[in-house]
Amino acid sequence: MKTIDKSSFFVSSLNLKNEMQDFQSFEKWFKGKCKPEEFSVKKIPFSEMDKWGFDKDFNKITHNSGRFFSIEGIDVKTNFGSVAKWEQPIINQPEIGILGIITKNINGTRYFLMQAKMEPGNINTLQISPTLQATKSNLTRVHQGKTPEYLDYFINPKMSKVLVDQLQSEQGGRFLQKRNRNMVVEIYQEIEILSDFCWLTLAELKYLLGKDNVMNMDARSVLSTIPLIEDSLLDRISVSTLEQDGWYFNDAQLSVVGIDYLKSFLSTDPLYTVDEIISWYTKQKMSFEMEVSSIPLKSMNNWQILEDKICSDARFFSVIAVQVKAGTREVQSWTQPLIEDLNIGLLALVSQKINGVLHFLIQAKVEPGNRDVIELSPTVTCSSYQALSIKSNKPSFFDDVFNPFNKVHYDALQSEEGGRFYHLQNRNMIVELNENMNLTVPDNYIWMTLRQMREFMRYGMFNIEARSLIAALSFI
Repeated sequence: MKTIDKSSFFVSSLNLKNEMQDFQSFEKWFKGKCKPEEFSVKKIPFSEMDKWGFDKDFNKITHNSGRFFSIEGIDVKTNFGSVAKWEQPIINQPEIGILGIITKNINGTRYFLMQAKMEPGNINTLQISPTLQATKSNLTRVHQGKTPEYLDYFINPKMSKVLVDQLQSEQGGRFLQKRNRNMVVEIYQEIEILSDFCWLTLAELKYLLGKDNVMNMDARSVLSTIPLIEDSLLDRISVSTLEQDGWYFNDAQLSVVGIDYLKSFLSTDPLYTVDEIISWYTKQKMSFEMEVSSIPLKSMNNWQILEDKICSDARFFSVIAVQVKAGTREVQSWTQPLIEDLNIGLLALVSQKINGVLHFLIQAKVEPGNRDVIELSPTVTCSSYQALSIKSNKPSFFDDVFNPFNKVHYDALQSEEGGRFYHLQNRNMIVELNENMNLTVPDNYIWMTLRQMREFMRYGMFNIEARSLIAALSFI
């Protein structure tokens, strides 16, 4: 096998040895950063919000600066799925923010600078976040707080080298056409590591993704854009050589699942070609329609505006207001609306070996906040999955996810972005079906290898739910 740069993403994804600090030290540091006395979140009536409120006709909830985001009502009509028409609140945040991670080659190993950050909606207060996580309103200091740390490395091209730079969407069911700039930038100079930040290898980040509610949504989004195998390495990594070496690489042994992932990355013989997938994708865009119209919050059918929440059926989400006190943030006290959903959802990616190569079943999914009608989604996405398990009208492949004869690759609870969502969790799963199981695949689903998924990731075609699962893929 040809020599591979030890500072590559691939090698970092296999390296659990952190020369900056051992993992026990990291856990102690992270636990020490969770200080409830410095961070409190209290639900309040809408009337007690400061600088936020309904307009005079109860059309929407806005900030008095006209920036940040608003909560608005929409009317939705579509030919996708079993419900053809509904109304709901949605977050309208047209600004493009930056989600960014600084990376550096330190003594031959690639590390990533991560932040321990408190957010008002986090289920466990503190989670690992990117180096930089900021809306345009934050970047321009509309909140009159401090400038976000390390910002210059993402906006000044002389201070870093851009390795990843992609526009990626957020939840199409809750945000209206929201996107963020996902970035990974490399630095070469020494920098001060502030007390809420630490260096971790990519393998350590993958390990933490296996824990419930440790890695926040924004970190998962950026991590999903990092190619586990760079283009320059695809012709340098030999399956046959690794097989002869017992699947060891740089003192790390690939797991059984990791071997299948590696083969799926390296495969040049997929079930469908890239051109065939593009044709399928184009057909889905022509087949499905979605009409989204703005309506006043007060006019939404089956929704009530109460003193402390906007709510509908208990199966759905609500809009609430909170008061936040945060001693470690750019602004130390504020109020804001949040989306609350106490039901646990399910995001599941189904895989199966086809001609000996692991493929993943990808769904073309229509949601009201999508910019381009459809996005590529996990095989199964649903809310309140525990309630669905006893019903007959379950989503396609729901029962396959929980079939005890199938192999579970990954299973963890992950919460959604704590700056907009209150205690919203999804069970994230990757499962492998028996190779001999015959599936009937609906028209809006298609099989892809990891190599193909990596290609379409570049162009912002996978939704945040899929990216959350892609981030969890690991070779060890």
